[in-house]
Amino acid sequence: MGEGLISELKLAMPWGHIAAKAWGSHKSPPVLCLHGWLDNANSFDRLIPLLPKDFYYVAMDFGGHGLSSHYSPGFPYDHQNFVSEVRRVAAALKWNRFSLLGHSFGGTVGGMFSCIFPEMVDKLVLLESSPFILETNELENMLSYKRKAIENMLQVEASKKPSQVVSPEEMLQGFLKNNSHVGEECGKLLLQRGTTQVATVFMHACMLHRLLVAARGSFVVAHGLLSCRMWTLSCGLFLNRDRRITRPEYYFNFISRELFVHSIRKLQARVLFIKATQGFYDLRRENDANTELVLFVTSSLRSTLKERFQYEQVPGNHYVHMNQPQHMAGIISSFLQSKERIPAHL
Repeated sequence: MGEGLISELKLAMPWGHIAAKAWGSHKSPPVLCLHGWLDNANSFDRLIPLLPKDFYYVAMDFGGHGLSSHYSPGFPYDHQNFVSEVRRVAAALKWNRFSLLGHSFGGTVGGMFSCIFPEMVDKLVLLESSPFILETNELENMLSYKRKAIENMLQVEASKKPSQVVSPEEMLQGFLKNNSHVGEECGKLLLQRGTTQVATVFMHACMLHRLLVAARGSFVVAHGLLSCRMWTLSCGLFLNRDRRITRPEYYFNFISRELFVHSIRKLQARVLFIKATQGFYDLRRENDANTELVLFVTSSLRSTLKERFQYEQVPGNHYVHMNQPQHMAGIISSFLQSKERIPAHL
């Protein structure tokens, strides 16, 4: 996309601000891009340049993620609060109607938004996602999830422990270990926006004979021996995200199949559902690893939306939009540029 990144946005919110980055002309049709759990707006840096340049793409950082403000103490992170952020961002940008492109959790937020505010969404692109999270196999766990979310919030708010600072290499290796589907270059891209760099001083004790070859140091007398401390200035990183945000299932709004079918009937948008061949279920908990669930979601969307629903499968894993964006860029481009428009109505 020739125009490239044109601006960083900082949108005022009651608790601080939502950070976002924008590509293209603000006079073009808007597309709001929603990242996945614990990711940030850089999630779309490799995909958006491959999409048509006649759209205005805005990728936001959800609250507590990336460069956005953390929620105020006592104000919990919850699925519906992330949905309300989309409405707040649309109001701040003065958008009455726009398209949504969401990866993973971002698609679930976008899906719920599209059903609650159907007249505002023209097109919905779900990348490795679903419009809602179904309660299948989770009934026995839901109260436990809510309890853990509350306990974690209280524990973090009571803790005075500062964020852990580690070296850039240690941060990257830890991130890749916890996100096996993210390639190294993509991991660096997410950490670029998801961390803050600080100067760190490392102290090394040394004995007298080390001083003969040392050119710097401060001297102290200890136990009758002359010793020194060598000081090394280095750069460390700490994660920007709010530590109150932990496992995604603690914050999901699980719904029944009956409510799912009822909710998607509200959709006015055209929907593009993109599934990776080695995607979603490889990342989920063991009790989610059955294809029957995604078959129910896609068949329900197809039977309800009919010609307004499009399903595509592409080679890759859950982060294919970052690792191999070319596998889906053409599909998304054609979908966004298609002229069939559903009139908005209340």
